[in-house]
Amino acid sequence: MCAVMTVFMREREAVEHMEYMREALHLASEAAEAGEVPVGCVIVRDGTIIGRGRNRREASRRTDAHAEMEAIAQANAVLDTWRLDGCDLYVTLEPCPMCAGAILNGRFRRVCFGARDRVMGACGGVFNLFMENFPNKTAVQGGIMEEECRELLSAFFTTLRKPV
Repeated sequence: MCAVMTVFMREREAVEHMEYMREALHLASEAAEAGEVPVGCVIVRDGTIIGRGRNRREASRRTDAHAEMEAIAQANAVLDTWRLDGCDLYVTLEPCPMCAGAILNGRFRRVCFGARDRVMGACGGVFNLFMENFPNKTAVQGGIMEEECRELLSAFFTTLRKPV
């Protein structure tokens, strides 16, 4: 492949990453407006979003009501299968161990996240579950629109901690 074509493909991929992360950020903003930790997620297959999710732990009172889990359930329903190979997952915050396990079990092609999570991150923030010897090899790419993702989280927690 020629150098010009390689650069074009990288630029196109970067534009796609930003497009999908913007949609995840929109969902994260919805979560924040509802009083939830602002995390949003979309799942993409062949250029089409097939799953959307946002945090709903407070409203649902469920431990597993993470953005990734909601988007995965929606993608499973759309494709009518638990196998999500060929799918890419975009999430505003690095997945936790539970979500990383679901991503691995779903056989995702790639997970792309915005902000690193130094408390619960399972893509390198605390440890990297994707570096273990599992049969499915999911690619991981972090730092997509990282500043915007981090700012949304920071603003939410600053507002949450303000004295009344």
